[in-house]
Amino acid sequence: MLIYNSLTRTREEFVPNEPGKVKMYTCGPTVYHFAHIGNLRTYIMEDVLEKYLRYAGYDVKRAMNITDVGHLSSDADTGEDKMVKGAKREHKTVMEIARFYTDAFFADCAALNIKTPDVVEPATNCIPEFITMVEGLLEKGYAYEAGGNVYFDTSKLEKYYVFGEHDQEDLAVGVREGVEADGNKKNKTDFVLWFTKSKFEDQELKWESPWGLGYPGWHIECSAISLKHLGPYMDLHCGGIDNAFPHHTNEIAQSESYLGHKWCNYWFHVRHLNDASGKMSKSKGAFLTVSLLQEKGYNPLAYRLFCLQSHYRKVLVFDWANLDNAQTAYDKLVARIAALEDGPADPADAEETEALRRRFQEALDNDLNTSLAVTALYDVLKAKISGAAKRALIGEFDTVLGLGLLEAAARKAEAAPAAQEGDEEIDALVAARTAAKKEKNFAEADRIRDLLKDMGVTLVDTKEGTTWHR
Repeated sequence: MLIYNSLTRTREEFVPNEPGKVKMYTCGPTVYHFAHIGNLRTYIMEDVLEKYLRYAGYDVKRAMNITDVGHLSSDADTGEDKMVKGAKREHKTVMEIARFYTDAFFADCAALNIKTPDVVEPATNCIPEFITMVEGLLEKGYAYEAGGNVYFDTSKLEKYYVFGEHDQEDLAVGVREGVEADGNKKNKTDFVLWFTKSKFEDQELKWESPWGLGYPGWHIECSAISLKHLGPYMDLHCGGIDNAFPHHTNEIAQSESYLGHKWCNYWFHVRHLNDASGKMSKSKGAFLTVSLLQEKGYNPLAYRLFCLQSHYRKVLVFDWANLDNAQTAYDKLVARIAALEDGPADPADAEETEALRRRFQEALDNDLNTSLAVTALYDVLKAKISGAAKRALIGEFDTVLGLGLLEAAARKAEAAPAAQEGDEEIDALVAARTAAKKEKNFAEADRIRDLLKDMGVTLVDTKEGTTWHR
């Protein structure tokens, strides 16, 4: 398998440290608000990567953190904690906010067929591990105390900007919401390992430490959690491209300084989802969620298909027309699978089946080219093999693609006998109701439903669309 390594900026053959086993870490959400669909694009692509590694025969252990403390509104260690900000917004405690949005995140993942990682660890569970790592960095001379806080000293590194494709002046800022100078820092690129003074009065969660009452910096969390669950050598670290600096840069700095050796071999970064105004971001205010897509009548798995139709290293542009196309493509794909003939597999299918399987594997071995993998799925439907062989291959491929195709096709086939077609007036009203739901004109959708009910027509809403019968 060839994979693009963001650290070396080249495509490399993927070779794990231990044959047959993969230790994989993905940066989890900061649970102060709902995940938007741009965030979830990253988790979808990481999910495909994990599932393909398992499909290819690897024993994968994947860990993910939940950031419920320490992530400030600026990546330059300034501003208030995002969790505190969320608690103020909703007049709840930080832990109430964390529990609610953690549950919401995993509900979104379930709707998108994203597998829960083997290990999910909230940062607030690991305070002793953070303190141990900070103490180790101080002992080794890579950290210093100033103004009550503990900072990592980037001047002690031979090379700090390890993701060299970025402009160093831009990286020196590395913030989303403004920069405030921190007079405690020896170097502008130094970062906080443990806070006791900065923004302390606003911090709800705090713990005793050798440096006083305080809380961890954001970057130390992923390093310590990954070391706890995956050990001192890691194969694969994933995240959105906006994590490359400063978060992943700082993870590498502190982890390798603490361990004394190279820590992680491969870095997998997913590009942004953009809308008409640029990168999708919570800081802009309104943003799109899975729940909103569902309210507008879209199947979340149509959004997953939309993501798979583009390469993870390309910026993906979202608009409603593109999502409409993905929904239509998904519905047609499910309909074609539902219409496959029954009957036993033919022994003559074996050679063609293996050729189709190779096509699918070659696509994903080529830096996780999901677009070509989806094309390989369509090739199965066009192939001259039995319906049983087609279903088996589609089910096999879908263990990686995660589109729920066989399940959706079964539901459609089950509902088909009750459906009636051929009445242009009713079909037009059903289409008008579907359009009204997508526009969130629920009053009009309800009016049409009631009108159809008066006509003796019952509607059946499913993920694949709406059918009707008298």
